[in-house]
This record gives sequence, structure tokens and C-alpha cells, in this order.
Amino acid sequence: MSNKSNVLVYGIGIKGLKYPSKLNKIFVREYRTWSGMLLRCTEKEWGRKLTYINTTCSENFKSYSYFYEWCNKQIGFKNVDEKGKVWHLDKDLLVKGNKHYSEDVCVFVPQRINSLLISCKRSRGTTPVGVYWYDAKAKFISQCTDVGGKSKHLGSYNTQEEAFQAYKGYKEVLIKQIANEYKDRLDLRAYEALMNYEVDIDD
Repeated sequence: MSNKSNVLVYGIGIKGLKYPSKLNKIFVREYRTWSGMLLRCTEKEWGRKLTYINTTCSENFKSYSYFYEWCNKQIGFKNVDEKGKVWHLDKDLLVKGNKHYSEDVCVFVPQRINSLLISCKRSRGTTPVGVYWYDAKAKFISQCTDVGGKSKHLGSYNTQEEAFQAYKGYKEVLIKQIANEYKDRLDLRAYEALMNYEVDIDD
């Protein structure tokens, strides 16, 4: 007879029996967060979303019991955003470009902040983040999503470097503005990372 406490989740994580995965037949927040993290660490998910290629997690995070307890000690874990959505587990705000989920670098942030830092590199082509080429004007256009979620035109430029600098300046101010909106609810490490965040041309 198999020991259910040792059954691997996504071939990576050990659920154990210490904490429940469901309450009233609904997966609890801890388990949803944990299993979602594990899924992003699988080759199957790498093939579906290339941004997750080579994503891994720490040995501690492979244990649901450890992860469950860790989550409940974290600032932001029990928060919900303006739309009633739970905050997201973020692995690369404190360490830019990080692909390793661990207890040292992960923080919880609202989806609004998570989306703010996505560069959509694959969909935008060869131009820098925030920049696209407009044939009709033979110019590089700079644009950025504003604080209300709408696309904001930042000007037309002769070079992509000029267009990027317009985007960079606007985006960094925007990140600080939104960080200050959540200042009293964010992990201090996350707040400081946002206030010091720099947009790079190769993001």
C-alpha cells in the first residue's frame, strides 16, 4: 500500500499530511500557490510558456508543509487586490531575472505590480521594451500603460534609443507611484526594490 504522504506533486513536491490541500472541497490558498509554483518548474510548462524555461525551486519549497508555514508568515500572503484577487508569489522582483523560487527571494505582490514588470519580450519583436516602429511616420514610437491601465503615447522619435529613454523615464516614475500606493501593505523589501527599480534597454 502506497504512502500518500510521499506521493510527488508534478514529480517535484511532497505534499505530506500535516496541512490540508482542500477545505470544503475547495483548494486552499496555500496549496494553489504551491502547486502553481511547482507546475512552473516542470518541463511540460516550459514548453507551454517559454518565460518559465529553467525555472526551479528550493529544496524547502518542495515541501508543502514548509511552504504552507512560510506563506503564513509572509507580508501580503493574505491580501487581496482591488478586484478581490489574491496577491501573487513573485520570484524576480528582489533579484531581477531570477528563475529560482526560494524562501530568500520570494515576496507577495498584487497582480497590478506583477503585470507592471512584465516586458513581453517575445511579442514585441526586436525593438526595446516600450518601443515600436511606425511605418507611416517612419518613426520609433514610445508608449507605456499608464496608472489606469490605458496605453499612453510618449512621443515619436528618430532612434529607438531616444524612444526607449522616454519610456524608461515614464515607467520608472510610474513604478514608484504605484509602489507608494501599496507602501503600507507591501513587504518592505518589495517596496524598496520597486523604488530602486531600473528599466534596462534589454529587458
